[in-house]
Amino acid sequence: MIYRRNLLAVGAAAMLPAPAIAQAPWPNKPIKIIVTYPPGGLTDVFARAYGDYVSQKTGQPVVVENKAGAAGAIGAELVKQAPPDGYTLMFTNSTTMMQNKVLFRKLPYDPDKDFTLVAWFNTGHLPTAVNKDVPVNTIPEFAAWAKERKVSAATYGAGSYAHVVAVTLNKHYGLQMEPVHYRGESLMWQDMASGAVQIASGSYATMLPFVQSGAVKVIAVPTMERMKKLPNVPTYYEQGLTEKAFQVRGWVGCAAPVGTPDAIVQKLSDLMVEGGKTERIQGIINTFGIDEAARDRVYFKKVIDDEGPVWLEVIKSLNIEPQ
Repeated sequence: MIYRRNLLAVGAAAMLPAPAIAQAPWPNKPIKIIVTYPPGGLTDVFARAYGDYVSQKTGQPVVVENKAGAAGAIGAELVKQAPPDGYTLMFTNSTTMMQNKVLFRKLPYDPDKDFTLVAWFNTGHLPTAVNKDVPVNTIPEFAAWAKERKVSAATYGAGSYAHVVAVTLNKHYGLQMEPVHYRGESLMWQDMASGAVQIASGSYATMLPFVQSGAVKVIAVPTMERMKKLPNVPTYYEQGLTEKAFQVRGWVGCAAPVGTPDAIVQKLSDLMVEGGKTERIQGIINTFGIDEAARDRVYFKKVIDDEGPVWLEVIKSLNIEPQ
């Protein structure tokens, strides 16, 4: 009887569901950030600064990898293909997430479906500057000068804000500037300083050393308010250019592969916002003339919803042939 009862007990135990296997808490291994542009630009600066904060708070290394090319599409595809487990993040910009929708006939990723938004970072004004040897101080003066000669306008990628500015100036003044596309801002500003190209627009952060050295001079800033770091430089609007292209703002965004657990995404979003309040990151945004630090995932979605259609309208109105 005892033997029979033991067999019954064993059989009953076998019929019970197996206990759930406890999963290790996130994170328990290094986190990777893929930056869709080369080192040196503001996207890269933010990725490393905020990544360091996440590392400090989680106790895990955060490794930054630069995967540049195709206006951010190369890096975006890699992130899309990564496991949605919270260990792969993307730092990119509005070109990758919005403009590419109309700049390419076919993308290896879907900006609206392949990613979960984590945090948004204002990159401040995107001033327009000319080489020091160009004898102008305003946009109208530059237009008059450019009509008389061959001019190259540097951009940090097809469909980037710098590209939009170049094409809009061509349209507004009847110019024939030739856009020259680079794989990021760092090389673009180096060529601007050397005089290989004559005009460019981009982040104040990246152009700052060239402004300080006197190699380039700023002649206009977009949006409706002057830049605190460049109070004597008039806006495009003040100079008579009222197109929407000169009123949009640039940004960097952090995203994760779609399907990343919501709790992890929220934790990352919170960490980014916390990091933006630290002395180090406040110092960075102050130096680069940016008025605010990281905003959370909810704000990021609002930017996409509210400003995305404006960006697309601007791009479409320029009749840029999709690649």
